Amino acid sequence: MSVRPYRDIHRRKCRQIHVGNVAVGGDAPITVQSMTNTLTHDVKATVEQIQALERAGADIVRVSCPDQPSALALKEIVRQVKVPIVADIHFHYKRAIEAAESGAACLRINPGNIGSAERVREVVKAAKDHGCSMRIGVNAGSLERDLLEKYGEPCPEAMVESALTHAKILEDNDFFEFKISCKASDVFLAVAAYQQLAEACDYPLHLGITEAGGLRGGTVKSSIGLGMLLWSGIGDTIRVSLSADPVEEVKVGYDLLKSLGLRRRGVTVISCPSCARQNFDVIKTVGILEEKLAHITTPLTLSVIGCVVNGPGEARETDIGLTGGGNNTHQIYLSGVQAHRLKDQSIVDHLVALVEKKAAEIEAERAAKELEPAQ
Repeated sequence: MSVRPYRDIHRRKCRQIHVGNVAVGGDAPITVQSMTNTLTHDVKATVEQIQALERAGADIVRVSCPDQPSALALKEIVRQVKVPIVADIHFHYKRAIEAAESGAACLRINPGNIGSAERVREVVKAAKDHGCSMRIGVNAGSLERDLLEKYGEPCPEAMVESALTHAKILEDNDFFEFKISCKASDVFLAVAAYQQLAEACDYPLHLGITEAGGLRGGTVKSSIGLGMLLWSGIGDTIRVSLSADPVEEVKVGYDLLKSLGLRRRGVTVISCPSCARQNFDVIKTVGILEEKLAHITTPLTLSVIGCVVNGPGEARETDIGLTGGGNNTHQIYLSGVQAHRLKDQSIVDHLVALVEKKAAEIEAERAAKELEPAQ
């Protein structure tokens, strides 16, 4: 019997679409999304929040367009930001047309909710004319009445039927540049729906556990649900839905992908829990380091271990390592090799300097490779 390598994640094969210049699906990296919570027609506030999300690494940002001022404000917003913008449309087809005309890269819409076939055709035409993709967004909390009557309650089968019904409307209008989400606040329901949807179609899937909760509870809940799906190869773009600063959604999204080896951005810190063996304050040190290293986008690893029990072993596997020692003197490892000793009072500043130097070296090597002539 052949055994699957324990680190292998074989992603589900699907077609690829584009949200602006960002590829979603196919062999593209799994993208991380978030959503603004400002009033979209407040251009200044919305742009500032989008720019904060850009700095955190968001690949795509969604904004709500519940009214005409919001849809028209997109024209000014997209001029001032770099990431592609998804316009969140629920029922009014004119908002979708206005958002497409204003520069939205994608429309989050359920075609069956916007009225007649003619209105759907108008929205599809606007999307084609302005290079918009779409996201069909199914939510367990807002399923169509006929499906609730048919199935009795929100269930995976009802959610998948809703998604495929909306997809058929777009397919019948010769439009295939879309992805699908099947979100629920119940982890089991969401995972089962996505698993069934992944089998039923080849469109890219946007993952999310909706209304997951606050920063801690929502992170745990999302990590369980999204982690199960991502580990099984399902998912092409993700949003971690938290009742928290949207920037935290992006941070958690990247941490989730990093934990599964699906994508790396910035410094991955390997650190030990609180324990009586620690020879320096690990918890405080790691908290300060994470804050001071937030600006680093280059993928690299840093181990911060309080004693020699596990420290040397972890340090051998990381780019930079710190192992706590006695008499306020600790050991620094570089590329897994003992490099020099370090005193207590300079731990944070010294590690930050080492990480910044290593990141600069990695980026210089990358730039040099890009300049090499093709063989």
